[in-house]
Amino acid sequence: MSISAELSPLQAMIRALKAGRFDVRYPTTEDEGLTPLIEELNELAVTLDRRFRELHRLQEITAEVNKGLFIEDTLTLIYDTFAEFIPYDRIGCALLCDEGARVRSFWSKSRISLSMRLKDGYRATLAGSSLEQVLATGEPRIINDLEAYLAKHPNSLSTRLVLQEGVRSSLTCPLQVEGKGIGFLFFSSASKHTYQKLHQEVFVYLARIVSSIIEKAQLYRQVHELNVQLEDALARLREQSCRDALTGTLNRGAIMALFEQQMQLAGRNKAPLCLLMLDLDHFKQINDSHGHPAGDKVLQQLVQVLSGQLRDSDRLGRYGGEEFMLILAQTELEQGVKVAERLRRAVAAMDLRCSDSLVPLSISIGVSGVTPGSTIPCAALLEQADQALYHAKRTGRNRVCLHGEGEKES
Repeated sequence: MSISAELSPLQAMIRALKAGRFDVRYPTTEDEGLTPLIEELNELAVTLDRRFRELHRLQEITAEVNKGLFIEDTLTLIYDTFAEFIPYDRIGCALLCDEGARVRSFWSKSRISLSMRLKDGYRATLAGSSLEQVLATGEPRIINDLEAYLAKHPNSLSTRLVLQEGVRSSLTCPLQVEGKGIGFLFFSSASKHTYQKLHQEVFVYLARIVSSIIEKAQLYRQVHELNVQLEDALARLREQSCRDALTGTLNRGAIMALFEQQMQLAGRNKAPLCLLMLDLDHFKQINDSHGHPAGDKVLQQLVQVLSGQLRDSDRLGRYGGEEFMLILAQTELEQGVKVAERLRRAVAAMDLRCSDSLVPLSISIGVSGVTPGSTIPCAALLEQADQALYHAKRTGRNRVCLHGEGEKES
């Protein structure tokens, strides 16, 4: 065969490689002079084909990562898809913890051991370990005979554990964010002498991807924590805006809004509801005799006593001055009157002193309510409770009156 006839397929192969077609192969030749060249070209084609597919897979993983994959998903994706390019039987990821003093196994997956001996959550001290040097240099580390390594480092528990799993060689890549070490990515094989320098490039790139995910996760966690703190602060502000500054009960706006909500709920569910209006008797005399600070103290202690007599579902609010509003959901009128009497007796039993003198306290209470299935506007029910309260105060105070039934003697 002429030289031109031999070279023509070679030229075609080179053109195919230049065009990105790496699956071409030159057939064997009888020309011994061309055989080394053809073998080199075929090996080049195989290498380019493998590297192209590696690059394509790395691009796919990068694209998946940019969609917002979690680190566990990224590690699983790497484990499931890269075995055809790079040798491993086990992949593990460990992160620094305890302010960088320790290393914690975060994730691992293996095809050689159903029973993982080095389990997720395993911790080891970083200082004085070989991993500390890997982190310091920022360079991958290859150990191609872990049994020999353990013989030289018999105190390495992690090495002993992975050997028990069947691992015989490993390549460790440091995980770094902006030059700061954050952990490690471990590739392990069941065979000795698996890893070479040529593997490091792909492993290092994968480590960069994992580092990027961890960085994003840490930033997300920080943002999430800030959002939680902000939400807590806003919730506290909302709560404070609903509270009476002096007594800590719901303020007038909040208790009225809640009253309307509870009335709507009672109407929809055909449920009973009681409304109590409470007024501290002779409060002006307390202020005049002992001063406004003493009056404030009286209101605060009054609320403490009232609150101690109520259910978690009951809602107490300061309607204005020394007048309070109490909503008793799911409560019949008869039971509402009993609650009112219990509150009246509890206040009358208070032992309150101002300026070393005993201050007798009492409250008057007006009670109104809705029966199951009845409809009445909020304003009308509030007016009924106010009228009952007025009747209780007009007829002697320190008593409970139910709207429409006149006075209830203590």
